[in-house]
Amino acid sequence: MKKLLPVLGVVVILYFVSTLLVPPYIESERNPIKLEKPYIVSIEAQQIYSRLDFIADLHCDALLWGRDLTERGEIGHVDFPRMREVNVGLEMFTIVSKSPAGQNMKSNSADAFDNITPLTIAKGESPFNWFSLINRTLSQSNDLANFVENENGKAIFIKSKIDLENLIQARKSDKNIIGAMLGIEGAHALEGNIENLDLVYAAGVRMIGPTHFFDNELGGSAHGENLGGLTDFGKEVIQKMNELGIFVDLAHCSPAIVEDVLNMSTAPVMVSHSGVRAVLDSQRNLSDDQIKKIAANEGIIGIAFFDMAVGEPELPNIIASIRHVRDLVGIKYVALGSDYDGSVAVPFDITGLPLIVDGLIQDGFTEQEIRAVMGENVKQFLLKNLR
Repeated sequence: MKKLLPVLGVVVILYFVSTLLVPPYIESERNPIKLEKPYIVSIEAQQIYSRLDFIADLHCDALLWGRDLTERGEIGHVDFPRMREVNVGLEMFTIVSKSPAGQNMKSNSADAFDNITPLTIAKGESPFNWFSLINRTLSQSNDLANFVENENGKAIFIKSKIDLENLIQARKSDKNIIGAMLGIEGAHALEGNIENLDLVYAAGVRMIGPTHFFDNELGGSAHGENLGGLTDFGKEVIQKMNELGIFVDLAHCSPAIVEDVLNMSTAPVMVSHSGVRAVLDSQRNLSDDQIKKIAANEGIIGIAFFDMAVGEPELPNIIASIRHVRDLVGIKYVALGSDYDGSVAVPFDITGLPLIVDGLIQDGFTEQEIRAVMGENVKQFLLKNLR
């Protein structure tokens, strides 16, 4: 036993060191930024950007990586200080609890090795999280709550319409006050247990995507193996989400699930981060028919920023995707849905959002339309539909 103690001590030290070094290394590899700073925009774009009173983004996976979001990071795409730097009022932080090895846009198995398990261990999380999707989910929820609490009133965890109204009012006198919402990317996090929906709701979750990159108990993924619609359990979950006031996020869902949800949901839906097939013909992207049905549902569509959603070069294709939704169904249905920190290469981090305004100006968008895309649509959608 005495001989084992030094060995165990070395193991503990190595594990502790790995928790400090491994997660940042993995994140820097998984979340690169293509354009170097400083991001330069026209004077007109900067002037319009400075007049925007509410900027919002519908999808960011920063909670996955274990960074302290209250500190400005040198890696990744989003944190609270960078939000404040470019006057972002609201970010939807989304929880990733499982990701299949070999993840791709075409076909993924639910039985593939899970990439998040070694990351969870490397981050030094509790052993209770190592092999439990719901525990990982609740842990990331708690992380966001702690980050907000540590901001000493300079951040608000948005769980209700009243919270949002308080944020809007507070920002009239202090633009440093930011809002954070919480979503889940893939309802496999519920582990097939409807009671876990109550747990995540209590933890502050207000948006859930039925599927992510693989099929689960609710039905088929756009990148899964069966492309099936909602199962009976899936229909039960959607119904209860409507009852609780949790938005259904149709990003990554099979076309059959998109159709099923739109047919049964009693509430408007979100597509938190997507592209459009008219710009990039990908199975993860929305067809014109789907866009029309989402608009008829009074839903909202967030346009993602990475190449597998919009194509390359990204910025003009982001603008083209926004334009396509506007021209097809109207400006009120489109928003920003970056997929920041989502294991994707993006052209710029959150401090590059003025580049979107510059691109919209060059494409002929009016200032009112730019205001709508950059956050007003999200604000009005949430004011109307949050409880």
